[in-house]
Amino acid sequence: MAAKKKPSDDNNKLVAENRKARYNYAVEDTMEAGLALTGTEVKSLRAGQANIAESYASPEDGEMWLINSAIQPYPQARHFNHEERRKRKILLKRREIERLKQARDRQGMTIVPLKLYFNDRGIAKLLIGLAKGKNVADKRQTEKKRDWGREKARLLRDKG
Repeated sequence: MAAKKKPSDDNNKLVAENRKARYNYAVEDTMEAGLALTGTEVKSLRAGQANIAESYASPEDGEMWLINSAIQPYPQARHFNHEERRKRKILLKRREIERLKQARDRQGMTIVPLKLYFNDRGIAKLLIGLAKGKNVADKRQTEKKRDWGREKARLLRDKG
């Protein structure tokens, strides 16, 4: 049996990242999910035309939906284009949807999209996180840690 190839960084092309999510939320668990997209949406994603910064995931009628994500219209499609901010179905197993729904209902957690990317096989994937909202003090603490890490790196670089 042939050895499995390591995935190269070229194939895992990051399309959009929700960088503010890690600042506003304490992400406790992540999972990879597929997305039901139209052809023009995939072409726009390959061109890097997406934004998931203000979006969220919501379970409705036993299905998971990505709401308020923006994928720009594909210019060459003309009148066959897609709606920019339509609800997009997140492809998860029923058990995973139930687990996320229970965590949201019982523990007051939020389901936030973290990254939108293409995997090794060229399929669009969404990394979603199960998160709790941070309060102002937690955000300040995160900022202090980040600033101290930068300062420490600067000191080590200058002395070393």
